[in-house]
Amino acid sequence: MRYDITLVVNGIVRRVGVPARRLLSDCLRHDLGLTGTHVGCEHGVCGCCTVLLDGEPVRSCLTFAVTVDGRQITTVEGLAGPEGMSPVQRAFAECHGLQCGFCTPGFLCTATALLRQNPTPTDEEVLEGISGNLCRCTGYQNIVKSVHRAAELMAEEEGR
Repeated sequence: MRYDITLVVNGIVRRVGVPARRLLSDCLRHDLGLTGTHVGCEHGVCGCCTVLLDGEPVRSCLTFAVTVDGRQITTVEGLAGPEGMSPVQRAFAECHGLQCGFCTPGFLCTATALLRQNPTPTDEEVLEGISGNLCRCTGYQNIVKSVHRAAELMAEEEGR
């Protein structure tokens, strides 16, 4: 049996029919063709599948698509604005906060939510904020630098 759901994904209303047990990560990737959301562990441990649900980071591999009917979802594809990359994306590129890139979409979504809640986090707050995301390639130093640089870029854009 399929259930018709409506999702607002990256600002676009999308209707899709899904089985009751379809995970949000699979709906985004396979039904909607948004392959930026990566699936790593499929147990909610690695954070690669993190997307923003009504602005809050969630593990899309643990979320049934039918449970988010009518909600706002932002994937990594939706972080950039019409002018190009978001401050968080620019900072990760500038500070080498990515290596192979597999975990990057989850980190970008997590960092975006973190900086919305706390625009000037300390090192400890950044480490706590990204602690649910795993990277197998880095020692996290450049990821932490990237989050701080993104905070600077966001402050510059807002004139702080």
